[in-house]
Amino acid sequence: MPASLTDVPIRARRPRFDLSETPLHWIPGDPMATHTMNVLHILLPPGERWFCDVYREALPLIEDDKLREDVKGFIGQEATHARAHEVGREYLSRHGIDTERSMAQGEWMRTNLGGPTPFGRTVPKPLRRTWLVARLSAIAAIEHFTAVLGEWILNESDQLAVDGADPQMLDLMRWHGAEEVEHRSVAFDVYQYFSGNYVRRLVSMVFAAIALHVAFIVGGTLLLSADGTTKQHFTFKAFRRATRAGHLPSYSETLRSIPPYLRRDFHPSHEGSTDVALAYLASSIGVAAGPAATRLAAG
Repeated sequence: MPASLTDVPIRARRPRFDLSETPLHWIPGDPMATHTMNVLHILLPPGERWFCDVYREALPLIEDDKLREDVKGFIGQEATHARAHEVGREYLSRHGIDTERSMAQGEWMRTNLGGPTPFGRTVPKPLRRTWLVARLSAIAAIEHFTAVLGEWILNESDQLAVDGADPQMLDLMRWHGAEEVEHRSVAFDVYQYFSGNYVRRLVSMVFAAIALHVAFIVGGTLLLSADGTTKQHFTFKAFRRATRAGHLPSYSETLRSIPPYLRRDFHPSHEGSTDVALAYLASSIGVAAGPAATRLAAG
């Protein structure tokens, strides 16, 4: 097993974020960046519930005690992330943006594409582990990108605060990013435990990179179209303007994160900083507003 990132157990926190006064364009004057970030509110709840589904399926098969505890903490954090971004959906709804159709599509994909019985069909017993490993490989690739985005929001997003971004929403994004950095090794370690096949890791990264970029483009386009207060559309010119303003990570930043993942000796512990993540979590206004940190039961 790879060395643990930290001796501190991964624990689910229960933050509280008050978005009741958050303006629709919570990044002032930048609807493009606002709604690109807002894609997380519709993409993540079904996605992170899917992560939990898959890891609950895998948990009984893990005999390594440390990895089991990390997986339980991962499940607790991801379940909390899904609930927290539901608050983001409520904020969008208050501003007249309906996300129900997108959420229904996400839940359909969670059940029919990512579940143990895809499209309601039972996977033949000899293929069940293969199907589980394929999903674990996909999650490991996705979690690589969430850690990269988490590192950006923690370390390179100061301009958002300077430009007046809503502090509650910014804290929600940074809290989430910090926990992604904190648990960045878990999904990779689980995949290595079950398989570690390099070719599958490569293929999963290709699909994850394409799927996530498409999801943000489509999601940002839909949210901007539903926003009756702006005529701005999702264009690459507007996206580049937002990245130059320091309001979004650039495509080049996310693409540069792919080659390290494809190295045979890659491990997430070599990327990001757990100390930086924990320091932010200790200062988060949302975490401070919630009850004491607790580990959630994995079920």
